[in-house]
Amino acid sequence: MTVRAVELVSRADVILFDKLIPPGALDGARPDAELIDVGKIGGGKQVPQEVTEQLIVDHALAGRDVVRLKGGDPFVFGRGGEEVQRCVAEGIPVEVVPGVTSGIAAPAYAGIPVTQRLVSSAVAFVTGHENPDKPETQIDWPALSAFPGTLVFYMGVKSLPRIAEKLVEGGRPAEQPAAVIERGTLPGQRQVIATLGTIAEAAAAQEIK
Repeated sequence: MTVRAVELVSRADVILFDKLIPPGALDGARPDAELIDVGKIGGGKQVPQEVTEQLIVDHALAGRDVVRLKGGDPFVFGRGGEEVQRCVAEGIPVEVVPGVTSGIAAPAYAGIPVTQRLVSSAVAFVTGHENPDKPETQIDWPALSAFPGTLVFYMGVKSLPRIAEKLVEGGRPAEQPAAVIERGTLPGQRQVIATLGTIAEAAAAQEIK
């Protein structure tokens, strides 16, 4: 967590937090602060996004100091933009405190730079879990396959076989190095390193989730 995030947590009346926040992130909260778990876990408890947004609005309009605590950066596949839009629509002032996105932090913890001179001069962040209600995918697989740099997929373990297949079909070399990281930057982080052609099988063998 950033210094500013720690400061705001220590002052908040209400903290709505996700599952993937850093260990100890709530330790600095006031003893009388209301802590509300609004996390989402694939295949487990799901707090609807509209419920989370309504909780933010209700507490803020009641005059409470509200912190919406997320892991990583709230504007990188974190739905932070939607929550800010809702607050703005309700006339609620918002301060956004950026974090270090897992697409950079998790590889770094595993010793993998996402850019490196003479190897990769660009990096692209891609969701591995699109909204199932979309009429069609927004992912341009041929363009990604040809992308001249590192590809970082978020929330992509369940879709890993399809991701690897699509990239190879599009012309990305099957022998290109690939990695899957579980619980990035958290206690128990695990990583599997293989090739694009074998990464799905290697991750499954290690029961990466």
